[in-house]
Amino acid sequence: MMVNLRFTEQPLSEWMSREGKESDIVISTRVRIARNLMHQPFPMLATNQQSEDVLNQLREVLNDERMTAYGKLYPILLNDIEDLDKRVLVEKHLISPNLAGESRSGAVFISEDESLSIMVNEEDHLRIQCLYPGFQIQDAWERATAIDDVFEDHVDYAFDAHRGFLTSCPTNVGTGLRASVMMHLPALVITQQINRILSAVTQVGLTVRGIYGEGSEAMGNLFQISNQITLGQSETEIIENLYGVVLQIIEHEKTAREKLLSDSRLHMVDRVMRSYGTLSYAAIMDSKEAAQRLSDVRLGVDLGLIDTLSPQVLNELNVLTQPGFLQKIYGENLSAGERDMYRAKLIREKVGK
Repeated sequence: MMVNLRFTEQPLSEWMSREGKESDIVISTRVRIARNLMHQPFPMLATNQQSEDVLNQLREVLNDERMTAYGKLYPILLNDIEDLDKRVLVEKHLISPNLAGESRSGAVFISEDESLSIMVNEEDHLRIQCLYPGFQIQDAWERATAIDDVFEDHVDYAFDAHRGFLTSCPTNVGTGLRASVMMHLPALVITQQINRILSAVTQVGLTVRGIYGEGSEAMGNLFQISNQITLGQSETEIIENLYGVVLQIIEHEKTAREKLLSDSRLHMVDRVMRSYGTLSYAAIMDSKEAAQRLSDVRLGVDLGLIDTLSPQVLNELNVLTQPGFLQKIYGENLSAGERDMYRAKLIREKVGK
């Protein structure tokens, strides 16, 4: 049980505390590979026994000596932990909302620094996820595909010569690859360029989602850019397409930030400092306002307007202020009003330091 608590009591994953390329704009990079086993029904149709068989079969692969290169992997069986702990794992992006709601032999294997999580019996039998700080799409892809190769040496994947890897959701058929970057784009939002930029993104086979993926809201000027097409393109083409588009978005955001500083510096200082003051002294704060104020302050840090906070503290607050983590810290079953009060208290303590 102590292993389970280790991942749900610490808000900042070790990988999040490291620096990455373009980390002032790209918060994180993720590569996820979806696979299913041949001769086994997909999770949504599997019996409890069949799901258990899949879990045991995939768990054996972790004994391969090549897996030791990625450090120790800690197993968490979803049936063995509380719903609140599952929610915290979702808030840290270590498991998906789908796996958190799955009760049939769902499991996750997490690395020491939490940069690798291997989900079992989610929407698909196997989902390999690699998380990196900043813009490191190639590194994340190389690690994910190397782990995929280890599994493929031990189990037979559900594969069709024409369609590629078979998945529960048709949008993942083909490569089964989802590569994404989490981007902080406040200047494009402030200068009202964001809709034009994101519209162009969708024209080249990419999609834009909120912080927790499909169906979630883009709060705090955080946008998740990922490939939409998995069929008809190779893995290399998918990675290169995303890489090129993200580079362009980074340049647009940098240009917008420079323009804000040159054309309306005083207004930017005022906006940043008002949010800094609100975070420092507010008695109540809902999650939407917290996300927006933290975005303003992060922009202030990146522009050199604030030198008393680090990006790591802001990364930590983005997790700590989520509903699950607040309840983990201050007690379960908090009302919305109580969460807003404790959220403000926690922010004051962190920002005040």
